[in-house]
Amino acid sequence: MQFSRQFERALVYATRIHSGQFRKKTRIPYVAHILGVAAIALEYGANETEAIAALLHDAVEDCGGAKRLRDIRRRFGEKVARIVEGCTDTDQTPKPPWLERKKAYVAHVPSASVSTKLVSASDKLHNVRATLMTYRREGEKVWSRFKGGKQGTLWYYRALVKAFGDTKSPKLSGLVQEFDRTLSELERLSNKGAQVTQPPPHLIGED
Repeated sequence: MQFSRQFERALVYATRIHSGQFRKKTRIPYVAHILGVAAIALEYGANETEAIAALLHDAVEDCGGAKRLRDIRRRFGEKVARIVEGCTDTDQTPKPPWLERKKAYVAHVPSASVSTKLVSASDKLHNVRATLMTYRREGEKVWSRFKGGKQGTLWYYRALVKAFGDTKSPKLSGLVQEFDRTLSELERLSNKGAQVTQPPPHLIGED
């Protein structure tokens, strides 16, 4: 694939808006995540529009809400904006409670476009890979980084595996299988292989 200037503009734009941000409780620049998500999406067949959306997938949620989405639509077009919007669990400030947002996002996935699912699943796979790598290094301490804690985080990712898997899209099958395998390894190491199928009740009402 040969990229256009629009992809280059998106890369510069994403790098600029995420400047100074880091991954949860680390000194890893946030741009490492957006590059990783775009790379995974491309590995699983993303076109340029989807790759641009992968670079911008966290822009609305973390960098300006609805105003940012309007700017993305103006700069990169309606198709990119729709994918980014579909990957966003909220554009509100302050954010609604964590469990409310995650339940709504899981419910939204089956009806999302294939392009949105591709970018979203790439994002979740990159996150689970990072969590697995950190768990191998730090053990149970890793869960202190997440608002959902251990049980909430494992529930959310397992629910998403099911939601993505139910879509039965040939374009997504390999990506979802890799997401499932990676999550299963994290469950094996941290939860004796048990899948968390319900969110912990103590999360209700927390943001």
